[in-house]
Amino acid sequence: TVTALSTSIQSVLTIVLLIAVGYVLRRQGRFDDQFGKTISDLLMKIALPASIFISVLQRLTLNKLVSLSSGLVYGFGAVILGYLIAFLLVWLLKVRPGRRGTFINMFVNANTIFIGLPLNLALFGDKAVPYFLMYYVVNTVSTWTVGAFIMAWDDPTQEKAEKSGASFNWKKLLPAPLVGFLVALVFLLLKIPFIHVGWLGFAVNTLDYVGSLVTPLSLIYIGIILADAGLKAIRFDRDTIVALIGRFVIAPALITGLILLGMHAGFNVPGLEAQTLIIQAAAPGLAVLPILATEAHADVEYATNVVTTSTVLFVVVVPILMMLVQGLA
Repeated sequence: TVTALSTSIQSVLTIVLLIAVGYVLRRQGRFDDQFGKTISDLLMKIALPASIFISVLQRLTLNKLVSLSSGLVYGFGAVILGYLIAFLLVWLLKVRPGRRGTFINMFVNANTIFIGLPLNLALFGDKAVPYFLMYYVVNTVSTWTVGAFIMAWDDPTQEKAEKSGASFNWKKLLPAPLVGFLVALVFLLLKIPFIHVGWLGFAVNTLDYVGSLVTPLSLIYIGIILADAGLKAIRFDRDTIVALIGRFVIAPALITGLILLGMHAGFNVPGLEAQTLIIQAAAPGLAVLPILATEAHADVEYATNVVTTSTVLFVVVVPILMMLVQGLA
């Protein structure tokens, strides 16, 4: 509908303007070289864990958690299919070593934290956060197990024997935001009434305030990343175009297909859950891909290019996707 299109465009414009604040201030030199890293650390280690912890306790119950488990099923199903398609295309297109890990990750793993969460809040509001958390768990586990292993395996400077033992930091399986989610689950399972205890109101308010930093700061952070990468560096070669098709077309199509199959089989999926999962599946490439590519002696320019192009293009993709998923509401 026209109203839905108008709402989604306005939400995206809000996001774009906040990104533009970060971009312009960084280009003007008002943010120094360390500011982006400072924001990233603040978000990843403090604001996000606080936001996710308080969101779970305020919006989830044990019964609701069980009902949301379908999100995990659809999410992991789409991830497995995504890896299979990406590996097949790497073989068919003969993607060169150094690019393969990035190429595969673009098909499967999305930037759920710095783009997915603020986008979700802007488009659907707080009521969609529980559905977002399900996709966040799927994406985090996929990124720091298979995704990180593939990046390390694709190191073109390693011999085959070394690649078989390619390793990654297992501690990354438990980043601070995921720890926030797991601690909140413990509170839920043990029925600890944290948010309903009157004298703990100050703690709940503090977590709320800290958590509210996530959306504006993460969008400003994207602007800083874009300013550092440079919009002039954007280019479209074959490997980039196919990776973008994987991110914006194949990934959301896979989870949409699985949701429709589930609905056809009689499993009810709330419209808001379906919309959230599909939009999250189409979020841009992981912001950490260039960092992982650097560690693996891979093609850092290619990794930076696909992350930057997907981040810029998502502005066009989101209104189109919002129109397509309106029927699921």
